[in-house]
Amino acid sequence: MSPAYRIIKIFLYTFFKVFYGLKVFGVENIPNEGGFIMAANHASYFDPPVIGGVSTRRVRFMAREGLFKIPLFGSFLKIFAFPVKRDKPHPSAIKGAVRRLRQGELIVMFPEGSRSVDGTLLEAKRGLSVIAAISRMPVVPTFIRGTEKALPVGARFPRPSKITVTFGIPLVMHKDETEKQFQERVNRDIIKEIENLNGKV
Repeated sequence: MSPAYRIIKIFLYTFFKVFYGLKVFGVENIPNEGGFIMAANHASYFDPPVIGGVSTRRVRFMAREGLFKIPLFGSFLKIFAFPVKRDKPHPSAIKGAVRRLRQGELIVMFPEGSRSVDGTLLEAKRGLSVIAAISRMPVVPTFIRGTEKALPVGARFPRPSKITVTFGIPLVMHKDETEKQFQERVNRDIIKEIENLNGKV
């Protein structure tokens, strides 16, 4: 973790702690080393910086390509993320993500593919499970609560809200499991695993 990244991380954590009472649970479920996917629900533009602030390791995001076109925000995003298409994962993006995971990086993905308007979890897109299966890396379910109120879809200004982040037990590929089986299991279970974390704090 570079000094510049560490400064940004400390700033983000402090900001959300002071203004939104940020609380974090399940940090022990974040692997200390090796590549893995952090799969989180997505209801607000606050979600990426919140994750960046609380993660014990440096994060890389797979972000919707349209976000990179937003003035200033897009330029800042390039430091932490690489673009993917919303509905259909591009082969080059998949290869790039798999390469980063095998190099030991932590990649954050939002399996829903887009922000939920009311915070209700949406159906998982295929991209996350494909990358998990090809890379054979663990998937850590992550539930973010409160950002859907702090900065909901369509809001122009932030609002008061308490924010919590909960990390769950990783989904791992079993020794007797094929890539296809792991892909199907992740695609089937990841949203349920994320949703189940809502009642654990």
